Amino acid sequence: MMRWWDDGRPYSQSHHPTIGYPMWKVDLHSHTIFSRDCLTRPEVTIARARAVGLDKLAITEHNNLAGALAAKKLDPDLIIVGEEIKTTHGEIIAWFVSEEVPKGLSPQESLRRLRDQGAVISIPHPLDSLRSSAMGLENVLEIIDQVDALEVLNARCVRPADNDAARVLAEQHGKLMTAGSDSHIPFELGHCYLEMEPFEDNAERFLAALHTARPTGQVSPFWPHLASTYAKWRKKLRPVAYGGLLHAA
Repeated sequence: MMRWWDDGRPYSQSHHPTIGYPMWKVDLHSHTIFSRDCLTRPEVTIARARAVGLDKLAITEHNNLAGALAAKKLDPDLIIVGEEIKTTHGEIIAWFVSEEVPKGLSPQESLRRLRDQGAVISIPHPLDSLRSSAMGLENVLEIIDQVDALEVLNARCVRPADNDAARVLAEQHGKLMTAGSDSHIPFELGHCYLEMEPFEDNAERFLAALHTARPTGQVSPFWPHLASTYAKWRKKLRPVAYGGLLHAA
């Protein structure tokens, strides 16, 4: 079921209702083998993203930039370099990140480091009631004035009401809205995304385009979560085979 805005036309024919020209399909949350809970290599992710019609894809590995930088070299026109960072009080996600922010810092310190490098910042799956890495309402409210956006549509949120609650919170606080598949396997790519005005490959123009962006898509089924569990166990049991790809999730 498509949500919030979808007129039923193929993507190539969709236009913003007020701007009037074709919009980009932008998935702002995805992972590759450089995250501990994923086995998908960057080249496979890129091929699938192109196949499902994505115009931009953010690679947002857990606590590292390695996958995003590798993918950017393979397809610079498609890839946005991002990072999903585990703080002491839940996760933060950012785009146009140039310097890796390590896990385990306070939200405030993580935000400071991201601001210093001009990144665009959101809180992923902020109110997901089934995800331990979700920040939760109390912690979100502590920093909501310091972030650019909230992720209001995450395809891995098992309970659609949690996405809906994030959207309401974003509206109440005047925050921009982001969306992404949170893909860990190729099947998930493009399940949730933003329809955005085309933008130049820099943080300033990306942030400007977020003001007219429209979240759309549908949540994924539950079984991809099992694929992530398998990936973690496979890497744990075969550490030599995966070498430097054992980044903490």
